[in-house]
Amino acid sequence: MFSFAQARPRRRPNLTPMIDVVFLLLVFFMLASRFGADMTLPLSVAGQGGGYSGPPRLVDIAPEGLRLNGVELDQTALLAELARLTEAPEDAIILRPRDEAPLQRVIAVMEVLRAAGHSRLVLLE
Repeated sequence: MFSFAQARPRRRPNLTPMIDVVFLLLVFFMLASRFGADMTLPLSVAGQGGGYSGPPRLVDIAPEGLRLNGVELDQTALLAELARLTEAPEDAIILRPRDEAPLQRVIAVMEVLRAAGHSRLVLLE
């Protein structure tokens, strides 16, 4: 009546392709990642350190330009004007990103100010 075929042995799953993919991903991420020290942003925290003194030094960082106390300036003019407004390199300079300025632009301005000798930068939200 019933014809039963002979039972086949169960196949075990082959894990070799999955292991190969895992090792390839491991090698890829090891080669694609960067090892080393990340750059830190040396910023002053409000409420710590010395108080603010002297004339206002508010630098607005826009995606296309810079403004010091509301006056549009290029980078060299900004450095010259900040040198005139500060008495010492430790004087606070307030940086304020505007109009959704990219973070890389803010960092570039901070690096320029740092290279010019200004050591106390305060970043506003």
